[in-house]
Amino acid sequence: MITAVVYSESGGTFKTTTTANLAVSLERMGLDVCAIDLDPQEGNLTTLFDVGEHRSDPDADNLVKHVLEMPDGAFEDLIETSDEGVDVIPSHDMLGDFTSNLEQKIAYETGMKNMTKEEFPRYELLYDLLWNEQQLHEQYDAVLIDPNARAEDLLYNAIYAMRTLVAPVKPAGKGNLSLDGLEELVTNMETQLGIEVGLSCVVPSGVGQTNAHQQYSKRFKNTDNYATPVAIPDRESLMDTMWEARGSAYKVLEERWKTFEKDGEMVSEPGQRRIRDRELETARDIYELAAFIASETFDAEIDPELVLDIEGHEKRTFDLHDDVETEVTV
Repeated sequence: MITAVVYSESGGTFKTTTTANLAVSLERMGLDVCAIDLDPQEGNLTTLFDVGEHRSDPDADNLVKHVLEMPDGAFEDLIETSDEGVDVIPSHDMLGDFTSNLEQKIAYETGMKNMTKEEFPRYELLYDLLWNEQQLHEQYDAVLIDPNARAEDLLYNAIYAMRTLVAPVKPAGKGNLSLDGLEELVTNMETQLGIEVGLSCVVPSGVGQTNAHQQYSKRFKNTDNYATPVAIPDRESLMDTMWEARGSAYKVLEERWKTFEKDGEMVSEPGQRRIRDRELETARDIYELAAFIASETFDAEIDPELVLDIEGHEKRTFDLHDDVETEVTV
């Protein structure tokens, strides 16, 4: 089973869009996919996939209540399905108070069970919920988590449950420092959690044509410390439009979403985007990244063919096995 946390210590590394694109890629490969949003911020996976209608309702059942063993309903009722077929467990405002609520639970249970605070399995709660109680491995082929950025209880619960990291990095400034600290980060997490944490791959994202970016990109690809299957070029327009289309880069391209000025205002509409070969190649790169994670890290069986059914245009097909693109007239 594919289980991964898409995580970076640095901001601006396209963590959420990477998670969304990987989830939809795996679904297109014929897998059943669940994406879990553990980020309480507004601009997160829940927003991107246009789910989580009750995320701000304090009385609504949510993942935190289930993790802390005080649910208000059935776990399966938390799951919503995106337009692109990915099951999503949405974020909720209660995630922002996870640690304080967890401390209350620890204080109560340690008092009742005559155990010390250090003996309480604070990082194992999500693991127990997903695998022991809900047995998601019987329902899904892949589970991905988009976590909060801070190194605290929510993040540690995510890593304890998934055991594998996918690390998007920005090829400049803080992203480079994050790259230098990846091994230390993984080692520290293993020490903190008492488990082995695997690093599936590093994903340089937003790689431009500047000399600095190209040098960083070479450094990523030439190291033997971790895998770097692809580097995602700077496609700001494509990635930004995902938020307007409420879906993956594939949805943006197939429905031809574009943000533009109309009657003095900025609007986003389908059917307006030009088909650019460089953006189609980026879609292929994303699919190749997902294929690497699925087949090389987890040895999963996947469909290696990406078909883009673009509105008003020929279908574009990329086969990862023969590296050949074909056009199919419709």
